[in-house]
Amino acid sequence: MSGTAEPRKRYWPEPKPSRMKVWPAPFKVGSVGVLLVNLGTPDAPTASAIRRYLREFLSDPRVIEIPKLLWWPILNGPILLARPRKLVHRYASIWMDGGSPLLVYTKRQAEGVSRVLAERGHHVEVAAAMRYGKPSIREAINELHEKGCEHILTVPLYPQYASGTTATVVDEVTRVASHLRNQPAMRFIKRFHVDPAYIYPLADQIQRFWATNGRPQKLVMSFHGLPVRCTELGDPYCRDSYETARALADRLGLTDDEFLVTFQSRFGPAAWLQPYTEPTLEELAKSGVTKIDVVCPGFVADCLETLEEITVEVKDTFMAAGGEQFRYIPCLNDDPAWIEALTGMVEQHLQGWPTQKAHIPG
Repeated sequence: MSGTAEPRKRYWPEPKPSRMKVWPAPFKVGSVGVLLVNLGTPDAPTASAIRRYLREFLSDPRVIEIPKLLWWPILNGPILLARPRKLVHRYASIWMDGGSPLLVYTKRQAEGVSRVLAERGHHVEVAAAMRYGKPSIREAINELHEKGCEHILTVPLYPQYASGTTATVVDEVTRVASHLRNQPAMRFIKRFHVDPAYIYPLADQIQRFWATNGRPQKLVMSFHGLPVRCTELGDPYCRDSYETARALADRLGLTDDEFLVTFQSRFGPAAWLQPYTEPTLEELAKSGVTKIDVVCPGFVADCLETLEEITVEVKDTFMAAGGEQFRYIPCLNDDPAWIEALTGMVEQHLQGWPTQKAHIPG
């Protein structure tokens, strides 16, 4: 569900064509656009901005699979009345000059992909959007549409596929496109959870960290959680997460006792994927595993879940239980090797589209 009110007209207005006298001008192949989309963020670390963001996010039926009649009073009651105020300090503690880290790094990723594509001879418009919040998918698609993009590749920036992440991006992109009279051709990247374009830069970053700081007793790979019910209904996210972990461990040359997979960010009383990150790390410390590194392979950009939940809440629990060393290894963010690899992945999915200026007929 989008937080933007639907326009009254079925189709949004298109640019007015020039008046035809005899025959229309010859058709010209339009531009190609790439849309990078991540989850979303409040516009500011304030209670009102966080409330707007949470209302849009938690109103999406793919995110909260509870009947609306049951969920609506809960969302608009205790959640939206109390939770935004509790999150103000947490967001403020990670806020950057250009906004939230997720927004800042997503924009940098879009700028980097645009630059590298141009260096490789491609004429492509690249935009960044948030599934919830701003810049919205509608705003980004309208921007690409106004620039003449008749082909749009959407890249949900989630390595692992899930209904509540990748699928809802597809939903919103196609919903927006349904209001265009002159629709672009569209493609989507479904997942890249074991693609070397993702695994190799991430493994290289971890190895560089270890080369400088030494290795831990154990590497913890903490993925965002998901209700068990979703997996039982066929969501492949759990499988994708373990496949990512295996591919990363293999690339790092780790044995099974040198790494551990956990799931974080549990929300509500339902059973979520286990083992849960925080209590598992608490037990690790109590059992004598006192030096760990944590990486979050489900995120390509740092955000509240990594910079505050992991590096503050989970770290505090681990250290209080007897931990001696807790180190968080950042997401790839705007790492140059990741930007090059992400661009290569985009190039692969643009094949057959007119990205070379020489291919566009005059």
